[in-house]
Amino acid sequence: MWRWSNFTLDELKCKGTGTFPDITPDIALFMDKLQDIRDETGPIIITSGYRSPEHNSRVSNTGTSGPHTTGRAVDISIRGIDAFRLVEMAFAKGMTGIGIRQKGKSRFIHLDDLTGGPRPRIWSY
Repeated sequence: MWRWSNFTLDELKCKGTGTFPDITPDIALFMDKLQDIRDETGPIIITSGYRSPEHNSRVSNTGTSGPHTTGRAVDISIRGIDAFRLVEMAFAKGMTGIGIRQKGKSRFIHLDDLTGGPRPRIWSY
């Protein structure tokens, strides 16, 4: 059952295969956090959601097991002060992985809520 009113399954599906994993409790919790962020920040443009392991190995250096392969990671197209506000909100809502690319044409923020290793963490691309 899809309960996230501001997101469609199509925008979260793998761009390479058109697939999305079954909704597990962990994915539902991630989506709840994402919906909470959307409710407070306004529109969010997702440029990358779920990635099948095969697709992820083609487009990312994280191979077949990167954060996007869990269904609990997204990249959001955003820039400027809106990016700063999104990072603040992401920490407040429990996102534990925040990647920032804010130079060049492709500006985005990566968000995930994975556990393991040193978390929360923030990095730049």
